[in-house]
Amino acid sequence: MHTFIDYYGNEVSLSFRREPFSEQPWHVLVLCRYKGQWLLTKHPRRGLEFPGGKVEKGEVPEGAAIREVWEETGARINNLYYLGQYEVRGRSDTVVKNVYFADIAYLQSKKGYMETKGPSLQETIPEKLENNKDFSFIMKDNVWKMAKEYVENHFL
Repeated sequence: MHTFIDYYGNEVSLSFRREPFSEQPWHVLVLCRYKGQWLLTKHPRRGLEFPGGKVEKGEVPEGAAIREVWEETGARINNLYYLGQYEVRGRSDTVVKNVYFADIAYLQSKKGYMETKGPSLQETIPEKLENNKDFSFIMKDNVWKMAKEYVENHFL
């Protein structure tokens, strides 16, 4: 278990075990790789981030991960792997997200990308993002760094 403080001062706990915080998380985050590059999405307000979002009513988290990647980037997943789960304890509520790694089969151009400006392929992601305005606050804590390291050690 890893515990740290996020960009907004909330306590975050990350575990690479199966569902340590909730059997029914309502959010997902998906680290994606396509042709040797990281696939992110361009959120119009937050900036570059990995695809993700809410699990809809009647949907399982894996289904939400597949849907969110398609909606936000136009990518179809070849393989989806569960990595872990993290919990953010905010001032007013607690959010639990499943974290996945997706090996992308192909990237398709779309007319519209749900809530985003579409895909962004990155050969590398800078280690220090705290003051980088191009990247979302979601990329400014240790979740993506630890998950990326886990992916590199187990899948790449």
